[in-house]
Amino acid sequence: MEKRIEGSESSGLDLLERRVEQIVEQLTDCRKQNEMLQAEITSLQSILRSCKLSVSGSGQGGAVDGFSYEEKVQVRQKLVMILQRIEIELRNEMPG
Repeated sequence: MEKRIEGSESSGLDLLERRVEQIVEQLTDCRKQNEMLQAEITSLQSILRSCKLSVSGSGQGGAVDGFSYEEKVQVRQKLVMILQRIEIELRNEMPG
């Protein structure tokens, strides 16, 4: 009977070790994804800031750098929406 208990404990430990390895692997993957998303967010924020500076510096109706004021505002609004969606997705995926 003792061998049976030892065997079940051993298989239980093996199962636990495999599960821990899977969780560590998932965590590593999540960290890599998080780093990529952070880089994308930083890039988008940089684009948004440069758009914001360009929009605030130009007069309405004048085309500067190939974009009209209205086009710059639209691009800025779209970037803001994209950033908001990314933040919402990140919040929803974070373990709570």
